[in-house]
Amino acid sequence: MTVQRTFVLIKPDGVYRGLIGEIIKRFEQRGLKIVGLKMVWVDEEHAGKHYEEHKGKPFYQGLIDYLTEGPVVAMVIEGANAIENVRKIVGSTEPKKSLPGTIRGDFAHISYERADSVGKPLKNLIHASDSPESAEREIKLWFKEEEIHSYKLPYEEHVF
Repeated sequence: MTVQRTFVLIKPDGVYRGLIGEIIKRFEQRGLKIVGLKMVWVDEEHAGKHYEEHKGKPFYQGLIDYLTEGPVVAMVIEGANAIENVRKIVGSTEPKKSLPGTIRGDFAHISYERADSVGKPLKNLIHASDSPESAEREIKLWFKEEEIHSYKLPYEEHVF
């Protein structure tokens, strides 16, 4: 078992739909710990850095427009195998394929096909780092070192 930190972003549609508390609750209920948390209204430059691996792809500008359309909630989450566990809680990138019980499976249903047919980006509520490398890069992009906190939870010995 590895204790890791990972990055999670509640996207504008998750904020606008009033799902911030529900999403955070799902991570905390599973024994994961929020060690960094803030609300940000992202500008195009920052969004471009977040999505730099997609630069030049046809859907890139849609991602930028989506991320900058409203405030987001950025989090650093810590826990046992946090990257893998957070991604299980979040569900498939395409909400239509997400299982019930996951964040996307319970609160989103759009497909890539539908998003493409209406000329909009796929609104899937949340982003979660997919590897240790992306988690490290994204945490550094979104948080200063002093914005990430270490603390003990009373039940950590049972979940970590």
